Amino acid sequence: MTTTRRPYLGRLFALGLLLAASVVSTGPAATAAAPVADLGSNVTVFDPSMPLSTIQATLDAAHAAQVDNEMGTTRHAYLFKPGTYGTAEQPLHFKVGYYTEIAGLGASPTDVVINGKVEVYNRCLTPTNCIALTNFWRTISNLSINITGKGSEGCRTGTNFWAVSQAVSMRRLNVTGGNLSLMDYCTAGPQYASGGFIADSKLPSVTNGSQQQWLTRNSEVASWSNAVWNQVFAGTVGAPDDSTFPSPPYTTLDTNPVSREKPYLFVDAEGDYNVRVPAAQKNSRGITWANGLTPGYTLPLSDFFIAKPSDSVKDINKALEQGKHLLLTPGVYDVERSIDIKRANTVVLGIGHATLTAVNAATPVEIADVPSVIFAGVTIDAGLKKSQVLLKVGKKDKRSHNPADNPTTLSDVYFRVGGPHIGRTNTALEVNTDNVLIDHTWVWRADHGVEGFTDTQRWNTNDGRNGAIINGDNVTATGLFVEHFQRYNTIWNGENGTTILYQNELPYDPPTQADWMNGDVEGYAGYKVGNGVQKHQLYGGGVYVFNQNNPSIHTENGFEVPDRPGVKLHHIMTVNLSAGIIDHVVNGVGGPADLTRVGSPVYITDYPAP
Repeated sequence: MTTTRRPYLGRLFALGLLLAASVVSTGPAATAAAPVADLGSNVTVFDPSMPLSTIQATLDAAHAAQVDNEMGTTRHAYLFKPGTYGTAEQPLHFKVGYYTEIAGLGASPTDVVINGKVEVYNRCLTPTNCIALTNFWRTISNLSINITGKGSEGCRTGTNFWAVSQAVSMRRLNVTGGNLSLMDYCTAGPQYASGGFIADSKLPSVTNGSQQQWLTRNSEVASWSNAVWNQVFAGTVGAPDDSTFPSPPYTTLDTNPVSREKPYLFVDAEGDYNVRVPAAQKNSRGITWANGLTPGYTLPLSDFFIAKPSDSVKDINKALEQGKHLLLTPGVYDVERSIDIKRANTVVLGIGHATLTAVNAATPVEIADVPSVIFAGVTIDAGLKKSQVLLKVGKKDKRSHNPADNPTTLSDVYFRVGGPHIGRTNTALEVNTDNVLIDHTWVWRADHGVEGFTDTQRWNTNDGRNGAIINGDNVTATGLFVEHFQRYNTIWNGENGTTILYQNELPYDPPTQADWMNGDVEGYAGYKVGNGVQKHQLYGGGVYVFNQNNPSIHTENGFEVPDRPGVKLHHIMTVNLSAGIIDHVVNGVGGPADLTRVGSPVYITDYPAP
């Protein structure tokens, strides 16, 4: 399918309708599939011996409860033991809602096979306003989908739809039997979607359609259609050629300089639960499971403290001090003091979008100056009282000697300042340690929510100064999404940093130009490299503007970097979403993203120019 590039009209195209939409806050759907006792009541495990009708009914009820529950508190994980689910005659076909994780429990993605579909469609805010722009916070991983329909499906025949935006990951998938579409062109026609992430997956032909930016890394694709604004590939077999950028606007790295796959649960031949911890790779290409078990090491689940939302931080920290790893089961945790990770090689794994909420200005997580910590699958929310930082990795005045071949790794870690409730923080993510890998994060100061604010009130109430501050050297980010913060969204002070895909929207809500000034400079760049940095690389970056409160507001530059030969930006752009103006792409270079070219990016292939 070929789709004409369409202008993006701002994520809140129907802001009033969205805020007026009811927010469902129901608990987990009733199910005949018994929860696993030591993983808590919010984890449901399916076995191939269960009646397919029971599994189908459970997943249908879960989607019905969660499809509109954007700002709710329900969290759930649905896990599939090794085996086959569904047949050509009776496929297992279900949809995935908010705060839902779908994962196989095999050692390999091929150990769990779903004959059917696992999908996300456009969310209909009204019968005629159906979009994917707010389809956030859901996860699918570690299984095979053999695309099988339910008889005549019309527009959807032979295609698995995954119409999502930020804070959604697809990892360790094997998709066969049809096509994968990253947009829903059947519900009210092709509609907008914005940003996403695929890793360690083997995929058929992919229809990208309306996804403006997307990162696919360490994967295999049969083909990829539609570049839209910029599609980024790193270490992906079958990735499109980027030699004619920006026509079309692809960004392709033959290998991925630093990668590590997210830890995952699996059940061994004896029926025991384990966590597989993949090894880090350098200059890698393709999937990790092509020749058997993903390289790395295995930890028995008995090595983990299995936390529930009712557990205190005191008990969690005591377990960490005693040498336990940490598994955060689904739910919302109120955190009044930091979860302190002080031991090298500690693994913290959240499932079902486990969420830590700051209470009384706490920093919910601090990772000490120790090497090789893995922190994955966790959402961190700012609270009512302003935190200095939400996740802090190391200290500025004490750099740890983190080994380059075993970096501290953050995978699928998401941040929210506002949205479900008022949020305040100076900084969301601060990285001071050297040799850190950030593998997919969405750092979000909310542009909408249930707080009951007008947009002007949000500017003065949901405080979020900076999204990400990177002070460590040799830090790599693969999939860095940072949005709507009130000063620099990202500040990169460390040496020899690398970002592979950066997506940013400037804040929607500055009331006046005076509120959006950096000294004498109009506005703050979406991506700032520190003035003293000698070496830095960015591949595939976009900064968007949608100043809906005051469309006359200017931002001087989308990107701001020191002019040095060692600081290189490759395939970057700015774009106007119908309000406000970015005067230049980077350092006074590049024409304006203004109202004369709404939805049409301003590109720079290389800065500085070769």
